[in-house]
Amino acid sequence: MNLGVLASGAGTNLQAILDRVHGRDGIELVGVASDRPGAPALERARAAGVATAVFPEADHPDREERDGAMAAWLEERGVGLVVLAGYMQLLGPAFLGRFPERVINVHPALLPAFPGLDAIGQAIDYGVRVFGVTVHFVDEGVDSGPVILQRAIELPDATDRDEVHDALRPLEHELLPEAIRLIARGAVSLDPGNRRRVRISR
Repeated sequence: MNLGVLASGAGTNLQAILDRVHGRDGIELVGVASDRPGAPALERARAAGVATAVFPEADHPDREERDGAMAAWLEERGVGLVVLAGYMQLLGPAFLGRFPERVINVHPALLPAFPGLDAIGQAIDYGVRVFGVTVHFVDEGVDSGPVILQRAIELPDATDRDEVHDALRPLEHELLPEAIRLIARGAVSLDPGNRRRVRISR
């Protein structure tokens, strides 16, 4: 299975993919795209010999056209699964329609709680004592697609966003590659009786 990754930032989840699944069990990372020319994730990809491309919104007349160009670039590389690894833009229905049920995201909260931006800040402000990470399919909503994997960690005294993120990062680096491996071997499917649920055959 060929992977394509979209990333906007440092690329630590991209690095976890490179370290844990790229080149193993028939999984190949064949392209990394970003909306930010200076994203460190692009350097990580180049260092691993993976093709990269940049699609700044300013270079396209609108987001739909930019998404179309990005989707075409991924399709040219035979991408079968698109992974959002710190990609901070919403993808429109035209993009998602070209990769049906083949776009996944990692989110630093136990969805459906705290979707959208600053999930960790939302959780801290709410006063939760258990934080977590979710890997889910991407749909046209905001972090509203079916959950694939989740993992929680107790942080009863958490008040600092950076400290919580540091605690969650190892969970992200475990769950995202695990979800990719499961999808690659055909172990993940949507429940035909309830499209909100995912079936996993271990």
